[in-house]
Amino acid sequence: MTTVDPTPAALPAALAEPTVPVRRSWIALIFAANLGVWMAFFTPIQVLLPQQIERIAPGDKEAMFAVVTGLGALAAVLANPLAGALSDRTCLRLGGRELGRRHVWTAGGAVLGALALVLLARQDTIAGVAVGWVAAQVCFNAMLASLTAGIPDRVPVLQRGGVSGWVGIPQSLGLVLGAVLVTAVVTGNAAGYAAVALAVLLLALPFALLTADDPLPRAHRPPLRVGALLASMWISPRRHPDFAWAWLTRFLVQLGNALGTLYLLYFLADGVRYPDPEGGLLVLILLYTLGMILTAVVSGRLSDRSGRRKIYVIVSGLVMAVAALLLAVAPVWPMAMVAAVLLGAGYGVYLSVDAALITEVLPAATNRAKDLGVINIANSAPQVLGPALSAPIVVHLGGYPTLYAVTAVVTVLGSALVVRIRGVA
Repeated sequence: MTTVDPTPAALPAALAEPTVPVRRSWIALIFAANLGVWMAFFTPIQVLLPQQIERIAPGDKEAMFAVVTGLGALAAVLANPLAGALSDRTCLRLGGRELGRRHVWTAGGAVLGALALVLLARQDTIAGVAVGWVAAQVCFNAMLASLTAGIPDRVPVLQRGGVSGWVGIPQSLGLVLGAVLVTAVVTGNAAGYAAVALAVLLLALPFALLTADDPLPRAHRPPLRVGALLASMWISPRRHPDFAWAWLTRFLVQLGNALGTLYLLYFLADGVRYPDPEGGLLVLILLYTLGMILTAVVSGRLSDRSGRRKIYVIVSGLVMAVAALLLAVAPVWPMAMVAAVLLGAGYGVYLSVDAALITEVLPAATNRAKDLGVINIANSAPQVLGPALSAPIVVHLGGYPTLYAVTAVVTVLGSALVVRIRGVA
């Protein structure tokens, strides 16, 4: 369970364990903000970057795509916990009024990230694309760090499964809306980047401007020393074993997800040989999102009511592994559609329940954003390893059937290890 510092009665609102359920309007606004940030993450990865890289280096597109996405993910690994740690220490005043410690990072990340996307669209070299994508990843991960901390900051434990379900849906819905936006609403790679940049601003800024954000009293601000800040990124598995196991399970499941999704566009073109790969990708994303929407909120609420988390995580991993195996043994279009629904359904259960589980094993309320940033390394690091592992598997070690078989094994292992967490049912 999350621990808090000195005595609960002495804690300011920013550090106290929340007890008042959040309203539907708050859920709707954080849903929209997350939708914006996930559109910014996934639309370039799934559509815009592959198109841009194929235009620049058509004969080496797989390797160059791996380099660009790998560098971006590495930037995310570093930026997310650092931004979270700085967010935990943020004390600002504007016009004699204390500001909250989270929303400035949400708004700043959205504005600067949108600018980075506009600049990325103008690049015509692989180096320029890589630099632009790294800049975007840094900005949007700063934004994500503050948004993720909103759940333990403001949502009571008994409401976290359901709210996490709503917050998890944008991870797939962002893919759908982003793909529709850049393929059906606007045309051209540069226009696609500009449309995503505008969407981020319109979706994220209302949450930062219209919802409460408790200020952190300066007396409770942890000291900002570089050595101490870097040292705080290490959370001892011996002292906090449940947190360590939660990190490892998240890492393995997300690695499986990265292995299974990074090359979907190329899989449809070269493995399934679907005549319209971009259109097919949109169909699979729609089916994936349907499966996720059907399970995310429902499973989160059921987990809240039962007080159990681990069984839902295990079942979700098994369902996702079955989806990957279907792609491995039958790389044909009808099976790809079935697998997309199953993968979405399993991932919906996983995202909502595992997100709630993680908030219950955070070491300290004073470092919520930083600790969740460390957890988010388990989301981002697989994006570094995913391309490095996927490319040689596809090119040299058996192609897409081997890739999806490995995906299934890694996913099952990750979900099964959740049984090692002792402090959560």
